[in-house]
Amino acid sequence: MSGLEKWTFLVLSATEFILGMLGNGFLVLANGSSWCKNKTVSLSDFIITNLALSRIVLLWILLVDGVLMVFSSKVRDEGIVMQIIDIFWTFTNHLSIWLATCLSVLYCLKIASFSHPTFLWLKWRVSRVVVCMILGALFLSCVSALSLIQEFKIYSVLRGIDGTGNVTEHFRKKRNEYKVFHVLGTLWNLPPLIVSVAAYFLLILSLGRHVEQLQQSGISSRDPSTEAHQRAIKIIVSFLFLFLLYFLAFLITSCSYFIPGTEMVIMIGEVVTMFYPSGHSFILILGNQKLKQTFVEMLWCEPGLRKPGFKGPFAP
Repeated sequence: MSGLEKWTFLVLSATEFILGMLGNGFLVLANGSSWCKNKTVSLSDFIITNLALSRIVLLWILLVDGVLMVFSSKVRDEGIVMQIIDIFWTFTNHLSIWLATCLSVLYCLKIASFSHPTFLWLKWRVSRVVVCMILGALFLSCVSALSLIQEFKIYSVLRGIDGTGNVTEHFRKKRNEYKVFHVLGTLWNLPPLIVSVAAYFLLILSLGRHVEQLQQSGISSRDPSTEAHQRAIKIIVSFLFLFLLYFLAFLITSCSYFIPGTEMVIMIGEVVTMFYPSGHSFILILGNQKLKQTFVEMLWCEPGLRKPGFKGPFAP
């Protein structure tokens, strides 16, 4: 790989890292200062703050991994270094994805309107449901990180087996076991994706029914409830789009275990991977009236811009 390609990768990674730190850092500071000032925090702000914190850690892990890949690939490929990076990456990756999913479910239960008994039961207990999801996300993230131990044991065996001669049956068996564990590891991302897609379709159905009722009543469709539906749908759709790119990039980087000599492909995967935790933070800022107003004030350094009586993302 040429020096130009390496420096291009470093510049892109550093740019995404800086933008991601600015966006996620702003979310933490804005919600944190509001929390300290008001001595209370809403469930949505709590999720967004922890989501931003997990992505800050994730961005640091990705940056360190990229720097090691460029300047010290041998150190990066050593067993202990790779295990430390993968364990922290796996934990923060799954925690970040599940927290974003919890946010999608919260939007859906707060905004969507259905008369089905199951949905009403969940809607009336929205705080309890989301808190249970957060605790479950933390548990699943720990389990996914601990599951890497067995995968690393198999990988260590593979590295110790000499495959230059006749490939033994033991080698084939261990290699197949490693591939199975590695593929199953990527499947941890599917449940939160399915839950987010379900929340998206429920919001679409709720918005369609709401607009139809307004048209039958002769009321303008530009009411606060419709705008809340549309705002939540934009946030969830952006999450799904970025997450699909992130998932594909994650698969590309995971293939580095099986395909030697693919440094350029891995670097592209790393750049695309960093785009998700960086870009989604700005979508969350623009989708929240309070955060958007604070962000504009910070950019223009005009504290008098804020208008009284702003409405949050769940305001009717």
